[in-house]
Formats: sequence, C-alpha cells, structure tokens
Amino acid sequence: MSDSGRQRQIVELLRDRPFASVRELQERLGVSAATVRRDIDRIDEAGEARKVYGGISALDGASQAGVAYARPYDENRDLAVEAKRQIASLAATMVRDGDAVIVHGGSTCFHLGVKLAERNIRLYTNSMPLAAYLSDHGHCSLTVAGGDLHREPGIIHSLTQAVPFYASKFFLGAQGLGQEGVMESHPLLVRSIIDLSLCADQIVVLADSRKLSIHARNVALPLSRIGTLVTDDGLSDTDARMLEDAGVMVRIAPSSGAIQ
Repeated sequence: MSDSGRQRQIVELLRDRPFASVRELQERLGVSAATVRRDIDRIDEAGEARKVYGGISALDGASQAGVAYARPYDENRDLAVEAKRQIASLAATMVRDGDAVIVHGGSTCFHLGVKLAERNIRLYTNSMPLAAYLSDHGHCSLTVAGGDLHREPGIIHSLTQAVPFYASKFFLGAQGLGQEGVMESHPLLVRSIIDLSLCADQIVVLADSRKLSIHARNVALPLSRIGTLVTDDGLSDTDARMLEDAGVMVRIAPSSGAIQ
C-alpha cells in the first residue's frame, strides 16, 4: 500500500472513533512502528488529525455527523485544570467519613480522588491513573475494578464481571452534557458508566461549563438519572435552567480560593 493510501485509511478510521494507537495501526496496516509514526506526522502536518502521545487523535469539533470527538486522557488532563480542581474540592465536601463511593475515570474525577486520598472512606475506581496514585499516596480503603486494562481511555473494565461494590455516590465526568444527558464518544466509557450507575444511590456529575457546549456521539445516562451536577461559574443561565427543570441539583464551584 502506498504512503497516501495508508494515511487515507488512518483518517477514515478516525471518523468512527476518537483515537488509534501506534501499535494498533501497526497491526492493522502491517507496517513498522517507524512507518506508522511517519504517517501520523504527515497527517498531523496536513491538519487532518492530531498527533498525540502513543498514537493519533481525531480533531475536536464537528465531524460529518456534527458531533465532537473525545481527547485522549493524557491531553484532556491539561485543560481547564484550575476549574477541575475547584470542582473536585466542592465535590469532596459531599463525601462523609465512612462513606463508600465510586469514582470513575477521567481527569476531573482524578482530582476528586486526590482530595479523598487521606479520608476515612471506601473508594472504588476503574481509573488506572487514580488507582496508581492512591496506591502510592492514599490511606483510604481502595477497591480497584477487575477486568482488562484499556490504556485509552485509561480504565479497567470487564464485559462479564459484575461490580463487587455498592456506594452511596457515584462520581463521574462527561465529555458532553446537554438535554439528552451525559454524553461520551468512547463506547467503552458508555458501557462502564451504565454498569456503575446501577451500583450507587446517587449519581454526581463533575463537569466544567465547557462540557455544556459539546455534543458527543452517545448518551451514557439521561438527565433523569443525575442527582447533582458540580460545575464552575461559567455555567450560563440558560443551561442552569435547563438542568434544574430536569430535576438536577446544580452546585457551582468558586473560580478561586478555598471551598469551605
């Protein structure tokens, strides 16, 4: 296959998914890692997709279907960091000593897990980065999901193994949030959110206000399932009314300073 043919195939693959790793493209195209990396460089230079650590990511913004693609975890964690930390700080006040909580994968949930690391709680997570952090730094009781490791989006998940945990609260992030509910592009994230939502009394979404302008491919949970949204003060009045009309309690984290 010619260079241009391989590159077209890579771009076509990213129309249906947010990310492809170098290793996966090696196997799919039957070429070396060095060849895949050269193809990724050319595609990135042409502006058709984005070169990221470990592979290539579809561009943000609208696809042919008018929906946004998810960024890889390593890229997303560096966006809106201060807002995510403030959201995590406010969410941590919703957890009482002795609680059992589920903290999903994602960068905002990672910040929440850091806040809860020293707390006297039971914490269940499917997040590979958070589990690694809590193993080294935490003193809370930690249960890690069983199953296969999926390096992108950085979670551990089993299609057959039931979740051996029940919690008072399930904290999760979102790629997008709107009238339809919590939205994600990655099918594995949708499946894990659905599974874990059945294992908690209350569902709490942690999402900065940017997420209200993103429409992703799949609805993971309808708004009727969400108890509380913790977001930042960039939330518009229109979006706040939409959420409250749907029965979602909205809590706004301050833009700076400690949360009491």
